[in-house]
Amino acid sequence: MNQLNLFIEVTRLKKPIGYMLLFWPCAWGLTIAYDFSSNLNTYFYYLVLFFLGSILMRSAGCIVNDIFDKKYDGKVVRTKYRPIAAGKISVKLGLLYSSFLCLIAFLVLINFNHITIFLALASMPLAFTYPLMKRFTYWPQLFLGITFNYGLLLGWTSVNSNIDLIIIIFYLGAIFWTLGYDTIYGFQDINDDEIIGLKSTSIKFKNKAKIFLSTCYFFLTISFLLTGYLMNFNIFYFLFMIFPIIHLFLYQIKSFNSKNPEICLTIFKSNNLFGVIFLINILIGKIF
Repeated sequence: MNQLNLFIEVTRLKKPIGYMLLFWPCAWGLTIAYDFSSNLNTYFYYLVLFFLGSILMRSAGCIVNDIFDKKYDGKVVRTKYRPIAAGKISVKLGLLYSSFLCLIAFLVLINFNHITIFLALASMPLAFTYPLMKRFTYWPQLFLGITFNYGLLLGWTSVNSNIDLIIIIFYLGAIFWTLGYDTIYGFQDINDDEIIGLKSTSIKFKNKAKIFLSTCYFFLTISFLLTGYLMNFNIFYFLFMIFPIIHLFLYQIKSFNSKNPEICLTIFKSNNLFGVIFLINILIGKIF
């Protein structure tokens, strides 16, 4: 039972925000591409597969992240009690757990078409080297954005055999979303990170955080509006964009306080709500 609890802890299964932030881009990409005049069973089947894949890959990624960050996590107040950093799970066992999760994820992946399988496998090096980026660049959040929103491309290709300009524009906007929310998240550890020499956009823009966040969310908004235009979405999509915009600018940015880790975490978690709101927005744009 103790090993099960440690497994749940090291995979962050009790913190669903991580795998939900991985899932929403998958759902967006699938929904924007899907023909809703066809059989809906396939749509819901793919949603379930993407949800399972998000849980599995995020869990595997957390373990790899903790292995890479073992010596750093022990020096950060928020992370020093993680099982690998605290020595409760060995690196060898962590690698075994991660490999097992990846194997199950692969069994989920092979239910998709060939291009989706190929693209997913091609993303693996980036997914598992992301944790190293904060040692070398102030832009690890950019690499996280490229990785975490890759599911948007997979959602699109699961029902389309090509990648075109529309999904690239959409993908770029989603990257700006992650740049924003993970910068907010990074302010929880900014003091410890500066002491031990790690880098982040939180540190780089610590004196201009709201300007940086506003810039990220501005480009996100332009991207999502342009995506709707290129997809020929109905007028309701554009009218209802006011809700995700309000959430980003009037809640997240207005409430943001770089000196308050609790507020930063609350705002970060609220991006799950943003994911829901924008999925509904896509459905409104396509169906009504």
